[in-house]
Amino acid sequence: MDSPGQRTFSSIASKVIMALAGVFLLVFLAVHLGINLLLLADDGGVAFSAAAGIMGTHPVIRMMELVLFSGFALHIVFGFVVSIRNRKSRPIRYQHKSLSETSPFSKYMMHTGIVVLLFLGLHFVDFYFIKLGIVAPPPGIERHDFYKRAVVLFSDPIYSGIYLVSFLVLGFHLNHALQAAVQTLGLNHSRYTPLINAASALYAMIIAGGFMAIPLRFTLFN
Repeated sequence: MDSPGQRTFSSIASKVIMALAGVFLLVFLAVHLGINLLLLADDGGVAFSAAAGIMGTHPVIRMMELVLFSGFALHIVFGFVVSIRNRKSRPIRYQHKSLSETSPFSKYMMHTGIVVLLFLGLHFVDFYFIKLGIVAPPPGIERHDFYKRAVVLFSDPIYSGIYLVSFLVLGFHLNHALQAAVQTLGLNHSRYTPLINAASALYAMIIAGGFMAIPLRFTLFN
């Protein structure tokens, strides 16, 4: 049986790994958004297709896909580990909640994370699995024609609705993510906490709002 010291170290290590993987994914989301916003350009998908082509064929970027998937796996696995350990460490729920209790963003991180994970699976089926040839593309669409595939999907109000809700939930997840990562890595400071909180909220709004603008453009103005 592990000693209390070993359990504490294991818990801290899990949080640090989850935080580092989360920081990597924060950077990835910004890059991914930059490419996806090219869908809004009025050029028939030329800019987006060029960027997607580079991302799909450049050897360095293809190697980075392994790092990306490792980042997703580590963040998801250790996120569940940390959440389960936190629940086990607080088996008794207090009848009267104190004002100092954790914020809703922190309290429901696992719930919002599950929603994002489900959407990620859908996103893989709609794009990445088609690129790999695991899933056949819809009739009339080439396997690597991501622009036409995006236009078809975002022209569907149901799919756009799922996309919008998923990224709204992701926004709530991200709002706490940067704050939690800074705290876990021991980089927080009382003087900079308000700035970190503001930066986290701004990042969440930019990422979620940017991704949500894409289906709105095709659903409302196509």
